This record gives sequence, structure tokens and C-alpha cells, in this order.
Amino acid sequence: MSGKSGKSSKSTMISHGMVAQNRKARFNYAIKETVEAGLVLKGPEVKSLRLGRATIGEAFAGERNGELWLFNSYIPEYQGGVLSRFDSRAPRKLLMHRKQVQKFMGAIAKQGATLVPLDIHFNDRGLAKVTLGLGVGKKSVDKRQTVADRDWQRDKARLLRNKGKGDY
Repeated sequence: MSGKSGKSSKSTMISHGMVAQNRKARFNYAIKETVEAGLVLKGPEVKSLRLGRATIGEAFAGERNGELWLFNSYIPEYQGGVLSRFDSRAPRKLLMHRKQVQKFMGAIAKQGATLVPLDIHFNDRGLAKVTLGLGVGKKSVDKRQTVADRDWQRDKARLLRNKGKGDY
């Protein structure tokens, strides 16, 4: 019995791949450029991420003391009997090369763009990474066009799929 429970808990842990995704980011922002950054996390935060428990829908990246930080991301406390507690909405430091940080901070200052987290994932080495997008907010007209394009692509795929079924 105990072997089964241990086996199933290991299979639910994420060793590499997607943990959390901000699906509305590409709808609300026109993403010009993306970059992958490392995350500074504590042990229980990593365990909680490996269980796939994170939300970045309201998160954003910004500058503090010349460094980039991830604000308002939600990583709930790990409930596995860990004694150390952490703030689930605490700012988390992003690890990037200094030139990349300066480039993105310059783009934010000049263009009025925003650094939006697109997803949190584990890379092939098992390290937690966040994909950031340099985005400019879309107007409502652009959002309507995005919805129309998405609907057309769905209808086109449906028509092509049903074309060979003999509906003449």
C-alpha cells in the first residue's frame, strides 16, 4: 500500500515542463520580445512549484535597486510538513545577465512597455525559469481583431477537416 502512494505522489511531481501559464498575457499585450530568466526560490517554494501550484495571472516584473524582480506571483505554501514558512506573494528576484536587464529596463523607460511573465517552467536541468515578454498594451480594437483571427483559424481548420467527409 505504501509503495503505491509513494509512487503516485512522485508521478504528480513536475521534473521538467510547464508549471504555470499566463494565457491572457498574449491577448492583453502585443509581445515584442521574450527572454528566459531564472528565479530565486526557497526550498518549499520549489516543492510547491513541482506540484504545479502557481498562479501568474496578475504578476508583473519590475525594477528594484537595479535588479529585476517578479511581483504579485502566487506560489502557495507547501503542505508537506515543512517547518519554514514563506510569504506566498513575496517578490522574487529574477536572474538575468546585466546587459539583458539594462536592455529591458531601457525599453520599459523609452517605449512605456511592460515586462509580463508568460509562463513558469522547469528546464531540462530541472531549474525553475520564467519566460518574460516585453509587451505593449493592446487597444480594444486590436483585441477584437485577435478574437476574429482566432475564430477564423478555428473555422478554417473545421472546414478543412470536414472537406473529405463527402459533404457536397
